[in-house]
Amino acid sequence: MKTIVAPLILAASMAALAVAAQASPYEGQKKNPVAERVYSPYAGRDYPDQVLFGDTHFHTHLSFDAGLIGTTLDVDAAYRGARGEEVLSNSGQRFQLIRPLDFLVITDHAEMIGFAPMLREGHPALLADAWGKSAYERFNSGLEGQQEVFAEIIQLGTVEGVNPLSSNDATASIWQDFVEKAEQYNEPGHFTAMTGFEWTSTPGGDNLHRVVIFADGDDKTGRTLPFSMFDSLDPEDLWKYLAGYEEKTGGRAIAIPHNGNLSNGLMFNGLDFDGKPISADYARRRMRWEPLHEVSQIKGDEEAHPYLSPNDEFADFENWDAGNIAGTAGKEKAMLRGEYARSALRMGLEQQKRIGVNPYKFGLTAATDTHTALASSREENYFGKYKATEPSADRHNTEVIPAEDPALEVLTSQESAAGLTAVWARHNTRRDIFDALKRKEVYATTGTRIRVRVFAGWDFAKEEVSRPDFADQGYRRGVPMGGDLSKAPAGAVPRFMVRALRDPDGANLDRVQVIKGWVDASGETHERIYDVAVSDGREIGRDGRCKTPVGSTVDLDKATYTNTIGEPVMAAYWEDPDFDPAQAAFYYVRVLEIPTPRWTTYDAAFFNIPRPERVPATIQDRAYTSPIWYTPGDPGGA
Repeated sequence: MKTIVAPLILAASMAALAVAAQASPYEGQKKNPVAERVYSPYAGRDYPDQVLFGDTHFHTHLSFDAGLIGTTLDVDAAYRGARGEEVLSNSGQRFQLIRPLDFLVITDHAEMIGFAPMLREGHPALLADAWGKSAYERFNSGLEGQQEVFAEIIQLGTVEGVNPLSSNDATASIWQDFVEKAEQYNEPGHFTAMTGFEWTSTPGGDNLHRVVIFADGDDKTGRTLPFSMFDSLDPEDLWKYLAGYEEKTGGRAIAIPHNGNLSNGLMFNGLDFDGKPISADYARRRMRWEPLHEVSQIKGDEEAHPYLSPNDEFADFENWDAGNIAGTAGKEKAMLRGEYARSALRMGLEQQKRIGVNPYKFGLTAATDTHTALASSREENYFGKYKATEPSADRHNTEVIPAEDPALEVLTSQESAAGLTAVWARHNTRRDIFDALKRKEVYATTGTRIRVRVFAGWDFAKEEVSRPDFADQGYRRGVPMGGDLSKAPAGAVPRFMVRALRDPDGANLDRVQVIKGWVDASGETHERIYDVAVSDGREIGRDGRCKTPVGSTVDLDKATYTNTIGEPVMAAYWEDPDFDPAQAAFYYVRVLEIPTPRWTTYDAAFFNIPRPERVPATIQDRAYTSPIWYTPGDPGGA
């Protein structure tokens, strides 16, 4: 047998080598046409094929409103916790995520970054400054002095906007160490550590905060310093800073606004910082630098509001709508329109019709905004967002936003456990994650890890949503979340393919919805909700809605639930039945889980205490995709 096979193998090998030599492009010969055909369907695939979950708004003891009020966990602890290691919380309790995050952006406040640890350590750069030395002495004199220093910083930032420190030496020292830490923990392909900061503009106590995210490593981020509210309270000046950073370093950066719900109408009011109607140039620059908006985090969910969306039974979700972020001014109903994402998306269509550019054409993200250095976003593992609100039997009535008027105060029980940002990317790297953020192929979750994907196009067929190459076809013939449709073919309507998968460690899904907003010929905007997939054999009516609730398996006393209702996987094909090719529109997908115990209900069972009355006992966690926009002409800068 050996004397027969060996010559055959040798002959075949020699023939293969001869063919390879003849077909080799390195010999200057044309490629064999047959060689162009690739058997593997995955060779050369370059579209995003994995979803990554991360936190894009996150504070450690370097933030003055964390470190000065008890947070001791540092950047190292933050990264270790986010990577899945067990760490001790600021109150000494064991903490661990159910599974590691894929990426983390630490965004400590630019204002006096590192001030708290410098006070405790007596940092030389701080003691060399007259005000810094005074603050050090007062802070270390006792509780009264600590409260005095904290109140002074808040007052300077929200009213006067004046930096009490005479130089940036202390900031530069802390920042350099910070960006080097990101390099230390960044592990491409496994865990991505991105650099950022929060710009904390709070004019008159109203929230205009943004987090800034850099795409780059310390070779570029180390050449800048964070831009703070002491530099300016005007968002346009922040954009100038970002432009200057890119011009100086060749790097990339974006800003993400958050908590419009605490801006008392200022976030999306159609005006610039000086109160003038926004121009096309302003709109283009806003979308250049702010392609995303954070819709869910500790300080409430701002996807929608029941006053603005009375026909949406799911809009009354984790709303904080008592007043502004400082607790100094109450809320008027007229302010709400300029505070919530869905209404802002509608206003963007109005502005596009007026000035030709949409200033609110943003994708959707979510984050924890934790001030404990712990990336806690799940109801059953909720570690608060400040040291004083870490797990304890008496945390529910702690004031998160204290106010002289009791109607404006917010208690810990009203904190949201949310949230996480999910990005569709090819690789777990800074570049790929930042690219996804820029093109808005991202979505928000209120804390769990629901997987959702949506494509829109003109020629999808119903059976394609079940194809194994669903995503490949979606990219080839349509656009993903964050994308644009335009120039509708004659007689065509937008066709959507959606897939959703429950968090593998969480609850089944209740339903999948498409939420549409559009502007009519008179310039008035509208919205409508369509249920496109529902669980448990329930029916969707001719009006596009399922009126039957999913029910609940929650045992409130034990704080448990079962997945005996709902579905683990849902898919939908949907055509817009009301499409008008002359009307600009947006569409985004909302996926809802079945009811589960809210974190306050878990607390009540664990500590054997009453459930707080201010908040519901259950919650339906959810995901919101970035919209897909339809523009009658070329979407261009719109």
